[in-house]
Amino acid sequence: MRVFQIEGDWGFDNLKLSQRPDPVCGPGQVIVAMRMASLNARDIIVPERGYGRATGELPLIPVSDGVGEVIEVGADVTRVATGDLVCPTYFQNWTSGEPTPERFSSALGGPLDGVMADRVCLSADGVVKVPDYLSDAEAATLPCAALTAWSAIVTHGQTQAGDKILVQGTGSVALFALAFAKMQGAHVTVISSSDDKLERVSKMGADATINYRTTEDWARASRQITADRGGYDNIIELGGAKTLPLSLRAVRPGGTLSMIGVLSGLNIEASLGPIVARQVRLQGVTVGHRDGFTAMLRAMAQHSLRPALGETFAFENLKPAMEHLRTGGHFGKTLVQF
Repeated sequence: MRVFQIEGDWGFDNLKLSQRPDPVCGPGQVIVAMRMASLNARDIIVPERGYGRATGELPLIPVSDGVGEVIEVGADVTRVATGDLVCPTYFQNWTSGEPTPERFSSALGGPLDGVMADRVCLSADGVVKVPDYLSDAEAATLPCAALTAWSAIVTHGQTQAGDKILVQGTGSVALFALAFAKMQGAHVTVISSSDDKLERVSKMGADATINYRTTEDWARASRQITADRGGYDNIIELGGAKTLPLSLRAVRPGGTLSMIGVLSGLNIEASLGPIVARQVRLQGVTVGHRDGFTAMLRAMAQHSLRPALGETFAFENLKPAMEHLRTGGHFGKTLVQF
């Protein structure tokens, strides 16, 4: 079967189209014929071994997110059947409960082989059936970006009607966060450097928008939006080093900063005083568990929520797809069709 794998040594140049034997299904496992994959920022970091030893060993099949059809089930499998359309879970060993080192070490696309193969063999506990209303492309976007946003807004954020949420940017996690926050009845502010993208998110339901390129002190600009609460209940923090100091000024006393992204850098220079004095909660968010995934899918089906889709590339054009993601400027998930 066809696979893309990082082989020989780390580095983008060593990501190559190759061949592997078809997988063999064992007890408690399923074989999934992949149909579509979607890319996350993580997928362009892994080939460069950007997560160190946690990235895994070579050869490694990259990419965590996708959808496919179950074509074979092993002994004792009852959760799914042949013909079911399923998404692999990002963390194969995290079905519920709190995170553990073992659960965090079971991510697809590093350290475990990912989905860029015609067929993948997975634990039956590590797949989730897809609602019928979603297309292959829409379903492929869900395992990482959507569940991360769901965890930040619902699982950890416990967003309620009337809450005020700020979402940074218009990337895939941000767009899902906007959709889930609106689903919960929240007021949502989106910040971006692009007026065109802000116009698009307004049509998707954003209640307020701020262009942080023309209004650099967006924390100050947001005060009139949150005057009734003294700041945002939850800020979906995707920027990292450059945005965290502003987020600390924009969050309300007792509010939450949902730390997800580090797009502007890992090392921060921020005063710890506001965190303590205003009892702000810093909540790290790393995707989520299978139970959260199934809860998210039920909510999406109830509201017929459809993900925002970007460009689609052929399987053999994985590297151009990654370059497209790397250069930025896109809107919606970048997809790879098998």
